[in-house]
Amino acid sequence: MLGNLLASKRPLVMGILNVTPDSFSDGGQYRNPDDALRQAERMIEAGADVLDIGGESSRPGATLVDQATERQRVVPAIRAIRRRFDIPLSIDTVKSSVAEAALEAGANWINDISALRHDLQMAPLAARADCPLVLMHRAGTPPNNYLDFHYDDLLAEIEAFFQERIAVAVAAGIRKENVVLDPGIGFGKSAVHNCQLLRSLSVFKKFNRPLLVGTSRKSFIGKLLGVPLERRLPSTIASNLIAVQNGADIVRVHDVAEVRQALMLLRYLSETPKRCC
Repeated sequence: MLGNLLASKRPLVMGILNVTPDSFSDGGQYRNPDDALRQAERMIEAGADVLDIGGESSRPGATLVDQATERQRVVPAIRAIRRRFDIPLSIDTVKSSVAEAALEAGANWINDISALRHDLQMAPLAARADCPLVLMHRAGTPPNNYLDFHYDDLLAEIEAFFQERIAVAVAAGIRKENVVLDPGIGFGKSAVHNCQLLRSLSVFKKFNRPLLVGTSRKSFIGKLLGVPLERRLPSTIASNLIAVQNGADIVRVHDVAEVRQALMLLRYLSETPKRCC
């Protein structure tokens, strides 16, 4: 599945669909399965390649939820979307029981922001499911994973983390071809760290795995530019263009139509320069 999606040689757009009451940007908007289905339809019509559905907010200060509550949030939404659409669906969770229920309901990917560290049953589940698995770098654990951690060498430390996590995944029976790497923009990184990561994504291409980047509406944009959440679309688009130019294969965004249009123009300008003169 992952290979087929990436065969197009263009960056994939992963649409964010939070069915939570407290996510930093769209919390509370899509808790009802009908509302989630309508938002999914809008993102699919806008050109989303994958939808990432989350039932627990990872924003700073968010309240952690138990697995039963998280399942109750995500499973009805996934079932409703799967009944209508064929699009790949990703479950954004660190809990294996939630991921398993989501896969049974029709999800195809697992997006584990703990990179298999939170729940030791996640790795064997991902191996059995033989599905794409996103492993994200995150310094610290909630609620401390948004502190500006010190790094002696940011890129080298994330590189070592990826190497170790890939080894853990493969040892658990997960095919390396299913692994996607996410450097974790905003998770335990300062605004300066995030800028360094966006400029230097290409160093992680040595793993020969797709890179997923999520900058959408994040607080580092506000810190750098002094703009509130509702005015971060232009800088979100710019950060995603930079990410793709530096090696990102998948961008995770709230604003699918706007980001996809910008990426289409970037591709056009990159591949057909003579036609634009």
